[in-house]
Amino acid sequence: MSSLQNNIEHLVREKLAVTDAGHDWWHAVRVRNNAMKIAEQEGGDLLVIEVAALIHDLVDDKFFEPEEAIQDVGFFLAEQGLDNDRINQVVEIITTMSFSKELEGLKVTSLESRIVQDADRLDAIGAIGIARAFSYGGHKQREMYNPDIAPVKHADASSYRNNGGHTINHFYEKLLFLKDKMKTAAGRQMAQQRHGFMEAYLEQFYAEWG
Repeated sequence: MSSLQNNIEHLVREKLAVTDAGHDWWHAVRVRNNAMKIAEQEGGDLLVIEVAALIHDLVDDKFFEPEEAIQDVGFFLAEQGLDNDRINQVVEIITTMSFSKELEGLKVTSLESRIVQDADRLDAIGAIGIARAFSYGGHKQREMYNPDIAPVKHADASSYRNNGGHTINHFYEKLLFLKDKMKTAAGRQMAQQRHGFMEAYLEQFYAEWG
């Protein structure tokens, strides 16, 4: 393990200790693993992909003040000896890849950004995605399900961020859309089975709810 990787992992473990279980160190590890698996088929700068995948949630506005966090990330990577071009690539990736940013009209452009975005979205669907959704819902003290509250079609990032609906609605407001929002062929292929698992889960959930 390189000193750069070791120092990044130490930083991520420390910073994400304040988040819920769905956005913790192990989420970063899974996103990194997904990204490297996609990159095996798609290519790209593996160092940029790995660094961005590991640190992407250090600028998440659910937990951190974004402008300060972005600056801190840039300084940290410079101190680790990462060159300016790669730092700029990493910063661009982690500041444009979120679902809310896409609702604002921002689009990922580079191959590396498409890979990391797909890797993060893969962790939001399937069995782990379901667990993460309920983990965050519990963190925000939301109901699991309320049949009297219908899903909302979010027209913009503000509507999405300020929505406090129950967790099952989150499937219809975001998670079930992610399969068709994958930006790489490898990501789309990996998303198929996870998407199907969520559909089967929802069918079982409603059957048990009665």
